[in-house]
Amino acid sequence: VVMHQNELSFPFKRYAIQPVWRADRPQKGRYQEFYQCDVDVVGSDSLSYEAELIQIYDEVFAALHIQTVIRINNRKVLAGIAEVAGIPDQLIDMTVAIDKLDKIGFGGVRKELHERAISEAAIATIERILQLQDRAALREALATSAVGREGLAEIDTVFAYLEGYELKNKLQFDITLARGLSYYTGCIFEVNADTNAYPDLRMGSIGGGGRYADLTSMFGLKNMSGVGVSFGAERIYDVMAECGLFPTEDEAALKVLLIAFDEASHRYAFRCLHPLRQAGINADLYPEPTKLKKQMKYANDRSVPYVLLIGDKEMERGELTLKNMRTGEQGAYPLNQVLSRLG
Repeated sequence: VVMHQNELSFPFKRYAIQPVWRADRPQKGRYQEFYQCDVDVVGSDSLSYEAELIQIYDEVFAALHIQTVIRINNRKVLAGIAEVAGIPDQLIDMTVAIDKLDKIGFGGVRKELHERAISEAAIATIERILQLQDRAALREALATSAVGREGLAEIDTVFAYLEGYELKNKLQFDITLARGLSYYTGCIFEVNADTNAYPDLRMGSIGGGGRYADLTSMFGLKNMSGVGVSFGAERIYDVMAECGLFPTEDEAALKVLLIAFDEASHRYAFRCLHPLRQAGINADLYPEPTKLKKQMKYANDRSVPYVLLIGDKEMERGELTLKNMRTGEQGAYPLNQVLSRLG
């Protein structure tokens, strides 16, 4: 973005699917090299983009049939907690410890905060506030912190943008969500497979991201706010494999085979093939207009549930004969009705 700033129109939206690397000890769900899918919007402060990225998460995981919890917090809320606790200069120390809460629990976080020279009084305040999940109670707890109130207002705005939009996955405000990366400045996100749906699954986050108000300044471009999220492709694959979410052979198999009787009807059938596929119907055309018996045997051998028979009569009427291979029932319909019946 910085390199091509004079060639781009802002706000600029981009996505990338590529391998990334990190220095880490490999273990289950944690790799030194892995594929990551990123989506970013650069050049706008509008919180509508946070809402749009939540919609993207929701649509992608719904399409993959993974039940997830999309968690949201705001770094300004965490800064507000640090202010109220009297440790505004130790915000990074606090968030690094809180980021480990799901792994080490409150006891472990308390110990780590103590090791980072945070006072007992501050630790008690932090722990008390972290147990508040109701935003109204949090507004009261952060009443003396302008930055904390601003963070809560931003979260309220994101939820307001999503009013009337029916999410297929759970969206949850989580005051304990910290994300350890220090360049986040506003709303932050993390996505996990829903443990209520998959109680035996042990897997970290499968997506995450947030608002970064000044990341591009590291490369010489100031005042260029952005927001982005990522999908961890390998972890998503692991979740789908472990939870049996990949399509079965039947779901992935051919749904309808087009059968033609001569060269003219074969070309007609070929023209019908594209609309079927565009409608998301797994369709194929037998490669040549050979004997009907041979084409039907191929359909039976592949357990194709439907065939479309196309000859002179069908072409004259602008219809296709749809046959259910399991029941033997058949009828002639125009293409648009075939699409609705098979869709």
